[in-house]
Amino acid sequence: MSEPGFTANIHPSTASIDADVWNRLSPNTKGKPHNPFLDHAFFLALEEAGCATGRTGWQPQHILLRDEAGEPIALMPLFAKSHSMGEYVFDHGWADAFERAGGHYYPKLQSSVPFTPATAPKFLVPSGQLDMHAHLMAAAQQFCVQIDASSIHATFLPEEEAQTISAAGWLERTDTQFHWFNRGYETFDDFLNSLSSRKRKTIRRERREALEAEGLTVKWLSGSDLREEHWDAFYEFYEDTGSRKWGRPYLNREFFSRINQSMPDSIVLMLAYDGDEPIAGALNFVGKDRIYGRNWGCTRQVPFLHFELCYYQAIEYAITHKLSVVEAGAQGEHKLARGYEPTLTHSVHWIAHPGLRDAVADYLERERRSVERGQEMMGQFTPFRRGERSDN
Repeated sequence: MSEPGFTANIHPSTASIDADVWNRLSPNTKGKPHNPFLDHAFFLALEEAGCATGRTGWQPQHILLRDEAGEPIALMPLFAKSHSMGEYVFDHGWADAFERAGGHYYPKLQSSVPFTPATAPKFLVPSGQLDMHAHLMAAAQQFCVQIDASSIHATFLPEEEAQTISAAGWLERTDTQFHWFNRGYETFDDFLNSLSSRKRKTIRRERREALEAEGLTVKWLSGSDLREEHWDAFYEFYEDTGSRKWGRPYLNREFFSRINQSMPDSIVLMLAYDGDEPIAGALNFVGKDRIYGRNWGCTRQVPFLHFELCYYQAIEYAITHKLSVVEAGAQGEHKLARGYEPTLTHSVHWIAHPGLRDAVADYLERERRSVERGQEMMGQFTPFRRGERSDN
């Protein structure tokens, strides 16, 4: 595919794009992406472990844009999808409606980090060269028509990127996650002191019951401290959670070994121990200014241990390492009472069929109003003392 001055190549594997090229096009410092989920190593591990491949309904079709001299200048991670699982921005209703009307919703094109509801750019262009967005959009639309796909979906975008793309004609969608914001706290107690007295007491009680009352300890493991035995334990926890919630976890054991080899310094594995035995764990990734909570599981049910490992330990880590934000994953209004605040997430969508596009546009307009009302309502129930809530 091409347009004047540019050539767009479709790459059917992450491995076919040089890691240095990929990481240089991602927002980065000294070639290392600010967001760990944009790292070439993360996509490669998903692919080579067999988690995100054509066989699982995630066929890589990454768009790499080159200039007239053949120099790579922009990148769009992209997958051809045969289903809508593992995305966390739900379009099953759109698919059902289109199929009932006689259309074919699949394949569709999905620009996202598989199985990862964390905000990150998807239109990877050089800083300041916003015109490159238009060229990536045009290439994606041309490819969508070429393979007779129904639509293109770019999910969990930064707000500015979503606005740029929607201003050029794609449909914007919003939703809510719950993030924790560091307002210069020096200690966890500093954070607690920003809460109402009742909420402060509740959190202290939950932490006591999760750890002290059970005689448990927590270890943060990262970099060279991570060993295969830790991943063996964590995978058992992860499988237990997956089997109870979805029936089949998206990630396999090999994936964890691969990221342990290729990006261990971007990982923080928090394990809860009863003596020398790990009984629960939470997997986190660390970026330039934030920590991302991803997966959790346990082999023993302990009151409030989920809150401790997934929310309070992440806050402790962010304060200790002076990180600005904790992104604790999708959904979960229960996070609100624990200092996590409602935060808008953004996605953009291009629909090839005019009728489906008009129907989706109407739906999204009504949905955005509902999300805005929900944000306003939830904002009234944060646990902070008056004047303490962040402006996000």
